[in-house]
Amino acid sequence: METAVFIEALRRDGALLADAAEAAGLDAEVPSCPGWRVRELVRHQGAVHRWATRYVAEGRRQPEPIEAEAPADDASLLPWFRAGHERLVAALDAAPADLECWYFLKAPSPRAFWARRQAHETAIHRVDAELALGRAPSPMDPGFAADGVDELLAFHIRPRSRVRSETPRTLRVRTTDTDAERDDWLVRVSADPLVVERSAPGGADCTVSGTAEELYLTLWNRGAYEKLLVTGDVSVIDLWRRTAAVG
Repeated sequence: METAVFIEALRRDGALLADAAEAAGLDAEVPSCPGWRVRELVRHQGAVHRWATRYVAEGRRQPEPIEAEAPADDASLLPWFRAGHERLVAALDAAPADLECWYFLKAPSPRAFWARRQAHETAIHRVDAELALGRAPSPMDPGFAADGVDELLAFHIRPRSRVRSETPRTLRVRTTDTDAERDDWLVRVSADPLVVERSAPGGADCTVSGTAEELYLTLWNRGAYEKLLVTGDVSVIDLWRRTAAVG
C-alpha cells in the first residue's frame, strides 16, 4: 500500500478514536484492554503519537522510551490527544521520501514504516474506543486490514515473540475477501523465532481463514475466533491464542 494511504487512514482513525472516546466518556471501561478506562487509552495513544512524531519530525536515530506528559485534568485530555494526532499527520505529510530516522520493522523507508505503524496502531485503538462506547467497530477497508495481518505477523518473527513450540507446527492464515494468492501466510512455529512465508505452497497443520477484518481484529485480540473458519489441528490455533494475544 502507498504511504499516502496509510497517512489518510491515520488521519481518519485518529479522529474516530477521539470522537468515540468523547462519546463514551473517559471513565468508561475498555473491554478489549482489561484494567483500562478510556482515559488510559487516550493517554497511551497520545503518548505514542508524540513519540512517533519525534522520529519523523526530528529524524532521531536512536530508540527512546514512549513518554509524553498528558494533562492531569480530564477537560484538557482530548484536546491534547487531537493536537498530537494532528501534528503526527502533518509531520508524515511533510516528511521527505528520503527521511532518515530510527525504525524497527522491515519497510521500504523510515517514512513508510512510521506511516504504516501508526496507521495500524491507531486503527486498533480506535476499535478499543468504539468497543468502550458499546458499538461495533467502524468498517475497515479489506486491503488495509490484510496489511494489518501482515504487519502483525512481522512483529512475531522478532525474538521477543512468545509463540514457540518444541514440536514444529505450521499455521496457515488466509483471507477470504482479498487477493487469495497474496494474502495467504504460512507460519512456521518451532523453538526458534517464527518464520512467516507469504503465498507458500503446500499444506499446514492448521488453517485459519476469514475476512481480512475478522482476521485482523481477532489476531490482535479484538475479535472472536468463533467467526473464523479453523480446519486441521485446532491445537495449533490454541497455541497461538495462548501465546500471541495482544492486549
